[in-house]
Amino acid sequence: MKEKHVAIYISGGIAAYKAAILARLFVKQGAKVKVAMTKAAQAFVTPLTFKGLTHQEVYTDLFENDSPVPHIELADWTDLAVVVPATANVIAKMANGIADDFVTTALLATAAPKYVVPAMNDKMWSDPATKRNIARLQDDGVAILEPVTGLLAEGYTGKGRMPDPEAIYAWIAEIENIEQDLKGKKVLISAGGTREAIDPVRYIANRSSGKMGYALAKRALVRGAEVILVTGPTKLTPPAGVTTYEVQTTAELEKAMLTHYADQDIVIMAAAVADYRVKTVAEQKIKKNAETWQLELVKNPDILKRLGELKRDQILVGFAAETTDLLHYATKKLQQKNADLLVANDVSRKDIGFGADDNEAWLLTRKNAPKATGKLKKTQLADLILSFALQLRGEY
Repeated sequence: MKEKHVAIYISGGIAAYKAAILARLFVKQGAKVKVAMTKAAQAFVTPLTFKGLTHQEVYTDLFENDSPVPHIELADWTDLAVVVPATANVIAKMANGIADDFVTTALLATAAPKYVVPAMNDKMWSDPATKRNIARLQDDGVAILEPVTGLLAEGYTGKGRMPDPEAIYAWIAEIENIEQDLKGKKVLISAGGTREAIDPVRYIANRSSGKMGYALAKRALVRGAEVILVTGPTKLTPPAGVTTYEVQTTAELEKAMLTHYADQDIVIMAAAVADYRVKTVAEQKIKKNAETWQLELVKNPDILKRLGELKRDQILVGFAAETTDLLHYATKKLQQKNADLLVANDVSRKDIGFGADDNEAWLLTRKNAPKATGKLKKTQLADLILSFALQLRGEY
């Protein structure tokens, strides 16, 4: 953060006092900090507090400054802008381009990265209008640090409490320090499981949660890539900024992957697709008239193999979800599918299997010995996979 120009915008919430601690953290790390406050914020903390911490005049009004256009002056000076605490009111104004005071006017004029830290009552946070405004800001490229669950001003526990200043600083520092090593690259990722209909009610599926594929999409986006996510049914929300296509069946997933495959730099088949489908899908719900019930299954297309056959200069990454003889089956799959990188993991373990937040894998390439990752968060493993893929691309 040394020599960074940080503009801190404070709105009128009881958590405004925490902004003083955050300002001090930035100053201690060598940043140059300027503060702007809404009228409501000044009812909680005085501008004099921030003047003493930053050794800079505090912006409070559009027309009380020596500069004829102070909001433009601050916007042009800024390397990164932090809105903390961000009330529902300020979030709504930012999302809809309303500029009716110094804070919202300066933010509208700011081209630098924006970091928004909401803090409000839990009912206000969960209101559909707030959710829409947050989603719009994320679509505009604004980074959002969600509130945490804790004791609220109303005297009860709920989600709406602002994180501690140290956590806010660490979050911003991590994002600012991320290398944009995938900038200019196109990344196509599949995620989740597929569903093969038996009748209008029942289907064949698997236990895939989609967490690994979604983590890959999110980390690729953060690292600068243009990301397409083809996802089967999950309970997850696609990352804002990622082009997402939702599918149900293996055939639909294959069609979407082949449609976008040709111009991609890195393609990752993280989806757990059904190997078989029902030969004849019943038009009506099948009744339980018999003691036994037989289904005739036919083989589904092998999407990874097809992508391997069509591969030109793409880096193709596949997954092997196994319950036994992990490296044996993964090595075989790597060769048979013409993949460049194979991620093998043991899905029989509950702590790293389907639905878990952690994963532990082996990374196999055609040239090097298998590499054990150890147990990692899926977001950490996603970064490792992307780095491996990028390294492989550099070898071609």
